[in-house]
Amino acid sequence: MLRFENVDFSYPGQKIFENLNLKILPGDFSFIIGKSGIGKSTLFQLVYMNLLPEKGSVKVGEYYSTTIEQNQLPDLRKKLGVVFQDFKLLEDRNVFQNVSFVLEVLGVKTKEIKKRVLNALTEVGLSNKIKNMPSELSGGEKQRVAIARAIVNEPMLILADEPTGNLDSETSDEIIQIFNRINSRGTTILIATHNYDIVKKTDAKIYKLKDKKAVKVIIKSK
Repeated sequence: MLRFENVDFSYPGQKIFENLNLKILPGDFSFIIGKSGIGKSTLFQLVYMNLLPEKGSVKVGEYYSTTIEQNQLPDLRKKLGVVFQDFKLLEDRNVFQNVSFVLEVLGVKTKEIKKRVLNALTEVGLSNKIKNMPSELSGGEKQRVAIARAIVNEPMLILADEPTGNLDSETSDEIIQIFNRINSRGTTILIATHNYDIVKKTDAKIYKLKDKKAVKVIIKSK
């Protein structure tokens, strides 16, 4: 599903990764943990190939960073669902339209769009909010919309970058439960976080970014 092999990456004057190795298998639920600024978001950008490694390779499905062409990037990204800390909702569109936008861009037929959007919103518990505007939603509800948008195209892999960073503890737990349900249906999930409390409450695989590498760790759950 996803493999980093001997990856090096730097920003000007700052080495982020050196000989980093990481393997995520189909159906895995995994966390990338580490302090702010350690490289979690950079790692995600390497996954959807907005950035490319200086050395080594990243493999996502059948795509390799060493051989991917520019015109193949949209195909790769169609197979990924991305959830951000700050939601990135379209404020001038209602809940249904925020989720349907992804499929409209891809040219999916109207009847199929309605079916997929309603299924995605039901999955996250927001089928009763389809006409609400983002300004009418709580932070947790906005993140649920963002998750629905990420799953509506049935991606092979969901990347969630600090998805509970702006949420309280109870709402964070609810969001992780949603990811657990999605994962139980076979979707591979990779969450980046510095919130160790939510990690301790799951049985997910855990990788820590440390010393420019990714190290598998075991954290005793509560």
